[in-house]
Amino acid sequence: MNVKNAFIIILLFLLLFSTISAASADDDRSYSIDRAFVELTVGSDGLLHVDERYDYSFDGKFNGVYRDIPLKAGESIDNIEVDADGAYAVLKESDEGGYKHLKIYLYSDAAHTQGIRDCNVNVYISYDMKNVVTLFNDVGGLQYKLWGDEWDVGVGNIYFTVNLPGDSGNEYFLNPQEFNTTSELKGNTITAESSYIPKGDFYELLLLMPLSDFHDATYAKHVDRNGRDMIMKNLEDSVNGRNFWNTTYLIMGLLSLLSPVVAVFTYLKFGREPKVDYDGIYERELPTDDPPEVVNAIYANGDIGTPNMDGFEAAILNLIDKKVLKLTKQFDENTETNDLYIEFSGNTQNLKSNEKQVYDILHNFAYGDTLNLSSLNTSLSSEANAKWFMEQYADWCANVEDELEPRVSEEFNDTGTTIMAGLSVGGLVIGVIIAILGIWTELKSGTYAIAGGIFLVIFSIAIMRLDDDIFGQWTSKGRVRYLKWKNFKKFLKDNSLINEHPPESIVVWRKYLIYGAALGVADKVYESMKLQEKNFAGGSFYDDDIFLYHHYGGYYMMHHAIMTGQTSANPSSDSGGFGGLGGGSGGGGGGAF
Repeated sequence: MNVKNAFIIILLFLLLFSTISAASADDDRSYSIDRAFVELTVGSDGLLHVDERYDYSFDGKFNGVYRDIPLKAGESIDNIEVDADGAYAVLKESDEGGYKHLKIYLYSDAAHTQGIRDCNVNVYISYDMKNVVTLFNDVGGLQYKLWGDEWDVGVGNIYFTVNLPGDSGNEYFLNPQEFNTTSELKGNTITAESSYIPKGDFYELLLLMPLSDFHDATYAKHVDRNGRDMIMKNLEDSVNGRNFWNTTYLIMGLLSLLSPVVAVFTYLKFGREPKVDYDGIYERELPTDDPPEVVNAIYANGDIGTPNMDGFEAAILNLIDKKVLKLTKQFDENTETNDLYIEFSGNTQNLKSNEKQVYDILHNFAYGDTLNLSSLNTSLSSEANAKWFMEQYADWCANVEDELEPRVSEEFNDTGTTIMAGLSVGGLVIGVIIAILGIWTELKSGTYAIAGGIFLVIFSIAIMRLDDDIFGQWTSKGRVRYLKWKNFKKFLKDNSLINEHPPESIVVWRKYLIYGAALGVADKVYESMKLQEKNFAGGSFYDDDIFLYHHYGGYYMMHHAIMTGQTSANPSSDSGGFGGLGGGSGGGGGGAF
């Protein structure tokens, strides 16, 4: 090797080392929120104005911070303004999944070309919220999280001020009480300070105000019922409940450490999967000819044998594919968009019972034999409609589960799952018993009961959340089918694989979209399908109802409508829970990027 080549190799090595070191240095970063300042101004018209300030301390290089503000049904937020001390701020906002998402880019120079590094920055956010203040028949109320439980880090202290519309007859409560440091109501102003609030905890204000303080309250939520007694009862129940569990969790027993031993034994005896003669990397064809709801119930989610909402939506797509449901689109001049309509053919005689159920559930919301998908979300916002829908959906799940019971028994041994289910439920009960004993005892060994009991509760809850096949076991036949469907899902999720092996017919694409929905990756299939449009002559995609269903947002409209139905069917989502801890508006979280 000559000197020149040796020099080049050494130079490349040094360059590589410096690059790795720089990357490592960039990863070695942290930040904290030393203080937060929140000022709320309650207007006599019901408008809530919010001013927030967060004192960030950055160690390392950062691009900015973000703030996620949740919005309950009917609430809205506008007039958002952002500023910063110690950096130049640029705001980008979006609406995502019931949140107002604020992404605030921070720059160290006025030209906005350099990020920030090793500095302190105070970020200011202000906005107006409507339908957050609630007016009952006897009292005005505001339940607002001054600090949400979704922040990436804790906060050193919160200093807050509340400006009220009137200066008499006001009452306020701050919870959880362990975070209270100082607070004072003077005239029409509340001032308070909290202690350190860890990540994952919240801090909430409950405020009661005289109705006479509000005039032309067009920006408030109006509830036609008396609220004061209900609010105070909910508050008392929540505070008592929190105090009870705080006490209970602290006095669990060390005997709980036997639970992992049982879990390991159960896994070794019943959870290890059989070796099978299959080593495929991915599958291009449908591994079995099962209907999509069956694939969803057995191979796509952790609760083996029971379908979920993905299976229900895939069943709808399957009915469209069978021409039992037909799609049409109409242009709406008011919104200047195409509305998507489902037409019901009435040809249901060849459908299985669970397919007929899906047809009937949708038909219930149709006018005549036509359903406007854009109006389904509104229909399911009604609590009565939502409860009916969720009852029918539960019946459908039970029907599919009953039909699949022999099949599941053939492909999956749930002995280990059953044992661990009993262990987890029993663990919670035993934990409570040990906790009570720990309360009664005066021995120092009660400290061991505390540590073990907490472990038992966490361990039991964790076991409850595990998929069935962790402690259960597939049969050889079931294992091969499961692996094939898993690899088919992998194929659908990977755009590069589909680009290498694109389907040559629209029929195959239809199946990909249907079973992609069952496996929870329909959006990935649709993205791949769009990339292949150029390879299909004559606009074949646009002649297909399944493609149109996705192209005009049918899949997302149906998904959001179902989510709305789930929320609306839950009574705790209305004002009846006003006053309970953690149920307030605002809150949310944020972090840095």
